[in-house]
Amino acid sequence: MTVRTRFAPSPTGYLHVGGARTALFCYLYARKHGGQFVLRIEDTDLERSTAESVNAILEGMTWLGLDYDEGPFYQTQRFDRYNAVIDDLLARGLAYRCDCSKERLEKLRVDQMAHKQKPRYDGHCCQRTIDPDAPHVIRFKNPPDGVVIVDDLIRGRVPFANAELDDLIIRRSDGAPTYNLSVVVDDADMRITHVIRGDDHLNNTPRQINILRAMGHEPPRYAHVPMILGDDGARLSKRHGAVSVIAYRDQGYLPEALLNYLVRLGWSHGDQEVFSIEQMIELFDIGDVNKAASAFNTDKLDWLNQQYLQHADPQRIDRLLRPHLGHLGIDPSTGPALTAVIKAQAARAKTLTELAEISAFCYRDFDEFDEASAKKHLRLVAREPLEQIRAAFELLANDDWTAETLKHTVERVAETLQVNMGKVAQPLRVAVVGRAASPGIDETLLLVGKEATLRRIDKALAYIAARGAEA
Repeated sequence: MTVRTRFAPSPTGYLHVGGARTALFCYLYARKHGGQFVLRIEDTDLERSTAESVNAILEGMTWLGLDYDEGPFYQTQRFDRYNAVIDDLLARGLAYRCDCSKERLEKLRVDQMAHKQKPRYDGHCCQRTIDPDAPHVIRFKNPPDGVVIVDDLIRGRVPFANAELDDLIIRRSDGAPTYNLSVVVDDADMRITHVIRGDDHLNNTPRQINILRAMGHEPPRYAHVPMILGDDGARLSKRHGAVSVIAYRDQGYLPEALLNYLVRLGWSHGDQEVFSIEQMIELFDIGDVNKAASAFNTDKLDWLNQQYLQHADPQRIDRLLRPHLGHLGIDPSTGPALTAVIKAQAARAKTLTELAEISAFCYRDFDEFDEASAKKHLRLVAREPLEQIRAAFELLANDDWTAETLKHTVERVAETLQVNMGKVAQPLRVAVVGRAASPGIDETLLLVGKEATLRRIDKALAYIAARGAEA
């Protein structure tokens, strides 16, 4: 048997992280077993489905690198097939027409709840003859007794009594097939062997199994993945921060870091935290996914993203970082080589956005000094070290503006003043960067360049003078 999984999102919004994790699990399971991964767009909700949402899903899948082998298939292009199945079920007495009014159905629901019964359709129209030209829906005739066993790969055996399942609608009065019918037909036609999806679909599964068997098909294996919670224990939503895959991209996360984080939400392999996609494929098993819900932890994602940033090819980060610099109004061609900046700064940033922000000083002057840094390091006592280092830098030829020469120059000024190197380097760092954090002082000066360094030292000296006058 060739393993075939499918990811089947509804295009009523963006690709959120819960959907992305489901897609990842489907992808990994198919790849591990040498199978196929199918993408299906379940767009039968004509009122809410949009082309923009379809594009957002496809864009998210592409960015994550979750390449599908077949699709995307669109359910709206398969209505003829669904209706053919419905007509066959009608002809074989496995479905029937229903013209119950909304008022009757509401009264039935209220009466059942008053008697502490589970609300379900009572089969009123099952034996009635309904005019096919009059408004009506089509209901599937669910078996009246027996038990449906969902042999779930994550949850184990979950029984459902048929007596608890009502005759669900499989075609609406407007002629559109419903979700539970269309998904069953698609899974059968597309030869899906393993359905991996969120546990909010678990209650649909026995109904879908009964429809599959009525069609003459054995059901696939099912695995229902627990939901993702926010760090407060509530279901993950926008109020917890970004939940859209594309939003994480725009905030400067790397796709491999997000995938790594998502695979660890509910699955583990010993104490290992960092996994390449190849390791995920080799080690992942859907049966090892936890039954309990997992909490999304942004701090953990930030840590993982920082690991990937530190070890990624600087040339690749160069390409990804440029748009983030552009958002800050920075043209990276106007300053030092971006790969050099990345090598110096990558370990200091959690995201590409942060990397762009802390590297802006390499390409443009800053407006204000960081208040705490300036208060501590740009004092009157720093004036002489800055004046001395400025004079020494001005004498350097452009060809001598090297890391080694700059380091020696700073050391020589410190020796001349008979102070430790920090008394020179820290005021200099704040003068040049605007804050007290940067790479090594020689590397920082090399990135900033001679002209900007002298100009910024002058700004710092003016700041010190103004501070002294105020005092």
